[in-house]
Amino acid sequence: MLQLPTQEEYPSYFREYVESVPEGSLLGILEKQLEETVSLLSGLTEEKANFAYVPGKWTLKEVIGHVTDTERIMSYRLLRIARGDLTPLPGFDEDRYVEGAAFTSRSIMDLTQEFKAVRQSTIALISGLEAETWTRFGVASEQNVSARAIAYIIAGHERHHVKIIKDRYLL
Repeated sequence: MLQLPTQEEYPSYFREYVESVPEGSLLGILEKQLEETVSLLSGLTEEKANFAYVPGKWTLKEVIGHVTDTERIMSYRLLRIARGDLTPLPGFDEDRYVEGAAFTSRSIMDLTQEFKAVRQSTIALISGLEAETWTRFGVASEQNVSARAIAYIIAGHERHHVKIIKDRYLL
């Protein structure tokens, strides 16, 4: 079973994400999140999916798009670091990604299916990694980070945004 990363394995701004992941099999947690998040999103109307709880905030569709894009980027970072690639990886501007994506022009069903495909890809990647790869380090956004920490960040980031969806979008 994959152990929780130490605080030395990731930048402090990811602490909330890492520490929000419950104990247990990370692979099992990711699979359960997939099932629960797809279920949560599957019952949404287009009207509800286009809702922003405050003017200027992202719509629910944009939040889902952000979660999917971030997971795709983090999984790529995980792949590179797990494979021993020491090339520094650049950061990304999440707001620019959302602005450039036109998530609101897509259906919630389409965005849900994309999230599902990306999460299944993440699960497949994690399933195929050997034990020794988890403690490999790389540089992303000019910060040292381990492969293991990235896997936990992926789970914690999704968990963070699903909580926001439930608390602020689905009142």
